[in-house]
Amino acid sequence: MRLLAAADYQPAVQALFERCAAALQALLPDAQVEHVGASSLPGACSKGDLDICVLVAPEAHPQVVARLCAQGFEIKADTLRTPELCMLLAPPDWAQGQDLALQIVARGSSFEDFLRFRDALRREPALVAAYDAVKRAHADQGEDAYRAAKARFIESVLARPGDCL
Repeated sequence: MRLLAAADYQPAVQALFERCAAALQALLPDAQVEHVGASSLPGACSKGDLDICVLVAPEAHPQVVARLCAQGFEIKADTLRTPELCMLLAPPDWAQGQDLALQIVARGSSFEDFLRFRDALRREPALVAAYDAVKRAHADQGEDAYRAAKARFIESVLARPGDCL
C-alpha cells in the first residue's frame, strides 16, 4: 500500500472535509461533525482518505443512518456495526474521487474513541511520528497486518492515563 506525505494529500482532503461538513451539518443540524483519522493530524502520512465522525443522539442513530443511505451513502461491508456505530461509504458526488467514509457514532458511546485518539495525537506531535512509523513499517505487509498494527498502536494510546474524556 502506498502512503502519502501530508503535503501530498492534506490540503485537498481538508477542502473536501470542509465542503462535506457543511453539507452534513445542513442535512443533520443536530449532529456534531468531526474530521478524524490520519488526515486530521497535521503532518501525518496517510493513504489519502478522509474519515468523518458524525456524532448523533443515541435515539437518532438509526434514523440518521437511514437518512444518509437515502442520500446514496452505503453501509461499509465487513466492519463492526452496532446500535452505536455504523460505517458508511460516500457516494461519488460527495467523495469527488477520494476515499471518503463516515463513522456514525452515538454520543456518549465508547466509539467516541475516534475523537480521543485524534485529540491525543494533536496534543503530542511525537505520537504522530510514532503512528507514522507503525504505518510505514507495516504498509507492505498486507491490509490485515497493517490494520492490526494500527489497532495495537491506537489501543496503547487510548490506554494511557490522562487520555480520557
